[in-house]
Amino acid sequence: MASHGILLVDKPAGLTSHDVVARVRRAFGTRKVGHAGTLDPMATGLLVIGIEGATRLLTYIVGADKTYTATIRLGARTTTDDAEGDIVDTADATDWASVDDEAVSAGIRNLTGTISQVPSSVSAIKVAGKRAYDLVRAGESVELAARQVTVSRFDVLSQRRAEGFLDLDVIVDCSSGTYIRALARDLGNALGVGGHLTALRRTRVGGFEVTDAVGIDALEGAATLTPAAAATRVMPALDVTAEEARDLRHGKRLVGQRDRLQAAEVAAIDPAGFLVGILEARGHDIKSAMNMPEVQA
Repeated sequence: MASHGILLVDKPAGLTSHDVVARVRRAFGTRKVGHAGTLDPMATGLLVIGIEGATRLLTYIVGADKTYTATIRLGARTTTDDAEGDIVDTADATDWASVDDEAVSAGIRNLTGTISQVPSSVSAIKVAGKRAYDLVRAGESVELAARQVTVSRFDVLSQRRAEGFLDLDVIVDCSSGTYIRALARDLGNALGVGGHLTALRRTRVGGFEVTDAVGIDALEGAATLTPAAAATRVMPALDVTAEEARDLRHGKRLVGQRDRLQAAEVAAIDPAGFLVGILEARGHDIKSAMNMPEVQA
């Protein structure tokens, strides 16, 4: 039987997130596998995979903040806001006349903090039940609504100038739902030269780091994080007694104990070190919002 756990995978370029899930299913011998946040085929980096009962945790991981490294190419617009699309416009010498280091820095500052962002039209967002990127590929015009996101860090690590282009290697810390392709597009548009992504790598999801991930060819026998270890990377832990664990698993409340919660959601850990479930306040009480299977090995 497959273990209940969280597996960290370093996705290579060229594979979809679904491809990775399919390989994990084969490696672990179970159909019950999911992931906490899609990566485009062009992108590399961290995929957080849930196996068996640990798939229940993915809901609490998918909204975690994230870190990406990326290369933004200024000087050209593409149909997909990344290098996989067709170039539709390039900047000329006149366009570049006012684009100096200060202009680039100012453009980045304007895209830092809490901002309103229109996702790329080739995103996985559903429109009338269909993925936006499927509609675009079918030749339909897609307009997505702006959403509020938070970019807490947007730093340039290095830059390279070539004839007609300026490549920026950047690192971005952002809230869930932020599109790095849209940052590249919007920076290029603000500077009047266009922009798109040529590389994207996710290095962190909440408390999970890509340095702890396994490669796609090392899935067989790969170690997983226990549900308890994984849950406590994204929320505080609350130790509960064996009696409390039994009551929570049976749907009972811990009456009048709301003050024990350190956050809106906490991970209840029983005396054996197993994850009982995710707890939340209900009035003055504590109740389990999600229970884990009692057998987690």
